Amino acid sequence: MERIQQLYRRLTGFEPGRIVPLSASGSNRQYFRVQSDREVSTLGSQFSTLIAVIGTNREENHAFVTWARVFKDAHLPVPEVFAVSDDEMVYLQEDLGDSSLYDFICEGRTNNGDYNEKEIDAIRQVIRVLPQFQFLPVVQPKVAETFSCCYPQAEMDRTSVMFDLNYFKYCFLKLKEVEFNEYKLQHDFEVLTDDLLDDIDNTFLYRDFQSRNVMLKDGSPYFIDFQGGRKGPIYYDVASFLWQSSAKFSDVLRNQLIDEYLDALQPFKPISKADFLPKLHLFVLFRILQVLGAYGYRGLWEKKEYFINSIPLAICNLQKELSLGTCDAYPYLKEVCLTIIAQNEQEKESRAEELAKKAKVEAYLQNDTTYTQNDSLSKEGDGQSAGKRESSLVVRVFSFSFKKGIPEDESGNGGGYVFDCRSTHNPGRYEEYKPLTGLDQPVIDFLEADGEILTFLDSVYKIVDFHVARFIERGFTNLQISFGCTGGRHRSVYSAQHVAEHIHQKFGVEVHICHREQNITQELK
Repeated sequence: MERIQQLYRRLTGFEPGRIVPLSASGSNRQYFRVQSDREVSTLGSQFSTLIAVIGTNREENHAFVTWARVFKDAHLPVPEVFAVSDDEMVYLQEDLGDSSLYDFICEGRTNNGDYNEKEIDAIRQVIRVLPQFQFLPVVQPKVAETFSCCYPQAEMDRTSVMFDLNYFKYCFLKLKEVEFNEYKLQHDFEVLTDDLLDDIDNTFLYRDFQSRNVMLKDGSPYFIDFQGGRKGPIYYDVASFLWQSSAKFSDVLRNQLIDEYLDALQPFKPISKADFLPKLHLFVLFRILQVLGAYGYRGLWEKKEYFINSIPLAICNLQKELSLGTCDAYPYLKEVCLTIIAQNEQEKESRAEELAKKAKVEAYLQNDTTYTQNDSLSKEGDGQSAGKRESSLVVRVFSFSFKKGIPEDESGNGGGYVFDCRSTHNPGRYEEYKPLTGLDQPVIDFLEADGEILTFLDSVYKIVDFHVARFIERGFTNLQISFGCTGGRHRSVYSAQHVAEHIHQKFGVEVHICHREQNITQELK
């Protein structure tokens, strides 16, 4: 944090007001929003809020900063870099806000790829800008010198292709325990590599070109996270963008967007669709394999749930490519891919069976009016049964804003739980959700589609269920549970409401709900 403060002082001459950590997603870099407590007129509007980045690799940071300045000089939409530390481990860049293209197209994603016109228009804008990045080193040959600073290498070559294929082999196949013949698979990898590298221009390969790496500011797209860029073929970025697993683009929409891309490509390199598509699908196959390697590492190894949940979506894309015959020239690789698909189907069936069993257990517990944690235990003090309808326990559940303090326990017991919801994705970052609360369906849909709040509550339910059951058994009369977030409006309200209803439904005890910052109270009896 001190290093950010030092760099900010060097840039502005003033101390920063607030430094707020931001989510880093799949990256190991650390991101912070640096906010000034001074008047905009003092510093200039561009410095009122900045993004600070602390990297883990100097060469990677150098690549980003260098390309950012090259793109900015060419009037391409990227964040401006205002200051860089002497060791290049910390830099300050323009704040583009919180709305990524991925967030903007949330409705279409959650509706299984059924995008509205507004969303499609934003996607169309992005794909049409891509050729300007790719062909900048061709249009301005001096820019090609910048390839020398690329990280970890200057171009997509045989080594980098094999690295990605081995990434798939060792970080996905091995972790998923898929059996394969090393020599046969390596042979097909070699053939695939030859086919991928038979046509490379002096073009820029963005590499991680996907909707999370495009920010929308004032309705216009801005491009970020190009530090892995290098010299390479144009097909890779198109495949990366249009076949992003979680985007769920339909075949019809992909076809339209390919037309948009080829039209925008005309001033640089006219290519017919008939010539473009076969090579594109080869890169789609390659990109899917690389992505599965990344999902395996981030999900199966590092246990990050978002990446685990993305694996079936990537496998679905893989299945489609196999049906198109993209993998026919690589027979053993095709055999391995079919094994992956079959394994995924078995896992889907197992998950369905597991969910069905869980639903039966939940239904039993909800309908069993004599449920206790242990039938041999009796209600403390009077020897009566601890049946859930017989309990005198009253549970008070609060939602609140940490800024306004934790709710007091008016029962005088001073016990219970306080859960912090701020680790989960905040709907309040987005304009359409700001006036709503966690009781409104659009916010509920957002939180549940994102999934972080559900994972968070899974752990909460386990703790709370045990606690409530024991309080019933011991004859206690009061328990307080509070959920806090930044504003006490979205995440905490959703969590408090769902936990309160869960407790009432499962145990039948009296539950008082207070959404403190919203001035809403309920009683469940």
